[in-house]
This record gives sequence, structure tokens and C-alpha cells, in this order.
Amino acid sequence: MGISHTIMMLAGLLLVALMLRPFAERRNLPFAALLVATGFVGSELLLWFDIDTGVRHQSFHDLIFYVFLPLLVFEAAFKIDALMLRKNLFVILLLSIPILLLSILVTASLVYIGIGHPEGFPWIAAMLTGAVLAATDASPITARFAKLGVPKRLRILMEGEDLFNDATAIVMFNIVLYIAMYPQEHITVADAVASFAVVFFGGIFIGLLVGLAFLLVSRLFEDSIQQALVSLISAYAAFLVANEILQVSGVMAVLITGLIMGRVIHNDFQDERGSFVDNFWAFNVYVAEALVFLLMGVTVTFAMFEQRWLAMLIGIVAVLISRATGVFGTAPLINRLPWIDDVPRGYQQVLVVGSLRGAVVLALCLSLPVSLPYWWTVQSIAFGVVIFSLFVQAPLVPPLLKRSELLHNDPG
Repeated sequence: MGISHTIMMLAGLLLVALMLRPFAERRNLPFAALLVATGFVGSELLLWFDIDTGVRHQSFHDLIFYVFLPLLVFEAAFKIDALMLRKNLFVILLLSIPILLLSILVTASLVYIGIGHPEGFPWIAAMLTGAVLAATDASPITARFAKLGVPKRLRILMEGEDLFNDATAIVMFNIVLYIAMYPQEHITVADAVASFAVVFFGGIFIGLLVGLAFLLVSRLFEDSIQQALVSLISAYAAFLVANEILQVSGVMAVLITGLIMGRVIHNDFQDERGSFVDNFWAFNVYVAEALVFLLMGVTVTFAMFEQRWLAMLIGIVAVLISRATGVFGTAPLINRLPWIDDVPRGYQQVLVVGSLRGAVVLALCLSLPVSLPYWWTVQSIAFGVVIFSLFVQAPLVPPLLKRSELLHNDPG
């Protein structure tokens, strides 16, 4: 498919997204779920008429990972309340590092036992599945939290977890994928831990350097358009320098850069310039999220449900159990700490049910090498979990918030 056809297709998808947004808001439907359904139905109709969409999962991965992912991570870090984030950082880091690692292990164990085929689906395949499914994405529901009056602390916990969670999940995925690709190499637990530390904290260091460098650059400009462009360049610079040149966590580098740039711009530009930059990033994320979920719908096939429906169900159950184990199992310990505000039971329930899977999971599962004999099974499980989270979990969150009396609360 030529570049002109690609541009036309993307323009058409954005037009569809524009038309669907008001419908989703009037019907109180999850916008992301509606986009996935529209992409799936539209692609199946085109195939029925023998029209090739031209969308291939290889190009879809590159588009998400190198174009959309830096935008999504930077915007989330850029807009987050830095003061609230710092106040709740301990709980957020617990959710996004040790609890995430526990979730990977529990998910992998349940998937391995459930599939029960050590030859066709070995332990390393189960670990790869756990790593792919680890990244959470609560943005389809947290985007409405301010309007619903959900407590600000709950929003910060979910948005902050998403930020750090993505970086941890991607680092773990790359480590497990390397082990799967090179089984002849003897890699110890100590090697894996050392690799994780280098990649994770290396990303933090690069993010600090890039963020501080572009902080100085931003001081050279007063115009709102220039400030917006500086922030955009900083996001991609952090990601590419960390991920492609230094082989450390690009997501963590973008996260730290976004936190620095957001703090600077929101503090220095309280007038229309700051509002313009916020609107600029809201536009970027709208385009990115709309295309991600529409393209996901286009790449989903009936064959996945026909051939891997049982594996999908096993993956869904495993993710739910691992998430519930991680949150409900550690919350009593967190609440015993004297310097930490309690995480109420209602918060815990929303953290479990609202733990959706989205763009990062799609990017990871689409990056699986087809040389792995089990890649199709892992990818199908990932797609099934994302679809379940959007169509089943997301609609359950508003009633859960209402039952837990978390609607129209004090935003603090």
C-alpha cells in the first residue's frame, strides 16, 4: 500500500473517531471500546468485499511503539499533578514494580497450568505472556474521573501507576523475550536483576539529562507554539536517545522528561501559553488513542476467537486473579505503614476492576517475533484480554464508583 493510501486510510479513521466521540458520550459508552468495535466491523466488511485494508501488524507495532507511545507517556507525565504524585509515590511505586512483578509471575503460572501443554507452550512462553499483559492503561476510564467527581487521590494512584507500570513492563518484556530468543545462553536471576536495574534506572538518568537540557532550551522561547514544539521534541529525543542509542528504558526517559517539562511549563506559564501547550498535548493524545484502538480493531480477526478462544479465557482469568492477588494481598500491609495514608477498600476495588490493558500491551504483543512457535497464542491472548478489559471491565467501573460512594467527592 502506497503512502497516499496510508494517509487516506489514517484520515478516514480519524474522521470515524470524530463522528463516534459524541455518540459515545451521549450513550455513556467507553470510547476506546467503540473504536475497537468499529475498526473490527469495518475491516471485516472490507474483507468481505475483497478490499485489502493494507494494515499489517508489523507496521502497526512500529507506529504504536515509536510514534504513539512517546506521545501517550509524555502527555500523562506532563499533565499529572506533581505534588499529589510525590505524596503518593510510595504506593504508586509498590503497585508498578513489586506488585507488577508478582502479577507477571502469578499470571504466567496460571496461564502455564491452564494451557497445560509444556511442549507447545513452555514456561518461557507463559512468562512472556505475563510480561506482555503486565502493562496497565486506565486512561479510558480516568479521563472521565474529573467530570464524575472521583477523588483526586484515586485518579493519581491509577494514572501514576500507569506511568511507572509501562516502563517496568516493557523492561521485563525485553528481558524475557531475550531469554526466549536465545535459550542456549545461561542467564541467571542475578543477571536478569542486574539487567533490569541498568535499563530501568538508566532510563531515569537519561530522562533527567534530556529534561534538564530542554528545560534550558525552553527558557529561550516565549511563544506558546515554540513551547509546544520544544516539549514535543523533548519527548521524542528522550525516547530515541534512551531506547535506540543507549539501550535503556525509553519509556522511563520520556516519563521523567515529561514530569520536568510539565512542572516547568505549568509553573512558568500560567497564562494562555500554558493552556495552549495543554491543548496541544490533548490533541496529540486524542489522535494517538483514536488511531491505536481503531487499528487494533482492524487487526483483530475471527481466527483468533475460533482457534484460541480457550487460551483467551485462561489469560483473562489469570490477569484478573493476579491483579486481585497483588492489590488485595498487599493493601493490608500498605495500610499498616504509619507514614502512608490508608488505601480504602473502595479504592482497592477500583484499582482491580479499572486495571485495563491498552496501547502498550498491543505494542508488545505485536512485536513478538514470528520465529517463536507460540507467538500467535500469546498475541491472541493479549488481544482477548484487551477486548475484555474495554468491553467488560471499563463499563463496570462507573457502577462500582457509585456503589463505593466515590462519585462527586471533594477532588482533593
